[in-house]
Amino acid sequence: MKKENSYHHITKTERMEIALLMEKEYSLRNIAKMLGRSPNTISEEVNSNSVNGEYDPEKANHKAYVNRKYSKYQGMKIVGDKHLKDYVEEKLKNDWSPEQIAGRIKKKDKQIKYASRMAIYKFINSIHGIQFSKYLRYKGLYGKKYKEKNKKTEQLKDRVFIDNRPKIINKRQRYGDWEGDFIVSGKNGKGALLVLRERKAGYTIIKKIMSRNTDVVNQCIYQLIGGLVCFNSLTLDNDISFKKHQQLSELLGCSVYFCHPYHSWEKGGVENENKLIRQYIPKGSDISQYAGEYIQEIQDKLNNRPRKRLNYQTPLETMIKNKQFKSSSDEFKTLEDFGMIESNIFNNNLNKKTPAGCPA
Repeated sequence: MKKENSYHHITKTERMEIALLMEKEYSLRNIAKMLGRSPNTISEEVNSNSVNGEYDPEKANHKAYVNRKYSKYQGMKIVGDKHLKDYVEEKLKNDWSPEQIAGRIKKKDKQIKYASRMAIYKFINSIHGIQFSKYLRYKGLYGKKYKEKNKKTEQLKDRVFIDNRPKIINKRQRYGDWEGDFIVSGKNGKGALLVLRERKAGYTIIKKIMSRNTDVVNQCIYQLIGGLVCFNSLTLDNDISFKKHQQLSELLGCSVYFCHPYHSWEKGGVENENKLIRQYIPKGSDISQYAGEYIQEIQDKLNNRPRKRLNYQTPLETMIKNKQFKSSSDEFKTLEDFGMIESNIFNNNLNKKTPAGCPA
């Protein structure tokens, strides 16, 4: 018995993830792999539903909705000719591709009115022919992609998803709940930025790492925040670098939560902070070429920028006021004072154990 086709149209959720991954400089091919889609599908989605050269998920979703709304008018060339319609439906049921059907008509079965492969695809995507989509062979490709995606997802075993995160975290009612993410180099670059952001104060820590090996990432996170700030929880996406999340939880002594796969916006605070960082490190950059001092300057600028939701206090001021730094002295008042303490703590942590690829 033929299995039902697993193919479905691009969803609004997928469009939001496409936009986020494009923002992070992922290639369309890599985006397709992560979403379990054909590269052609992602390419067509971006090209067809971009507006003025920009891919906005809300506008793309509306554009796709309008196109589908009027899809009943598509495929009429085939619907309007009974002989052609019967021919196309018969060949589809025999697992012929639209390209093979169109080529056969053009070269051999010339008594049948010609329909291009695109006309056949339009017929299949219309309300008149949607039931024949299950016969398309590309479902095998999609099935393979989904299998690969699920295999990678299974490597992140025993995750606790964001649904089970306490309400006090969701409502930002306390300090010490953090989100983590990466900003990766462009196609020919090396290295990445590990970005950690406290949810309530908006305080951000940015460090360059040259390896995203899971042990390196775990140790770097511990070095950056384990001895520096008060820490209650960490929320991450499903990057394979976080495969050893249980070890990370034990290392930090706190709970680690995960967004749902392809729902990166569920940790929207750090995603928005990444956009601010891009003001200083543009898309496509080779992160390995940026000095640690420059990255520290970016971090300082962001943490000393007044925020409306903090009543125009800065994230640094808010953290100090609420005693969120682990320090032998609570008397520092300025960025310079804090910077010295932060540097000492960070360097002391690094001296304990520094894996290859972690910032030294």
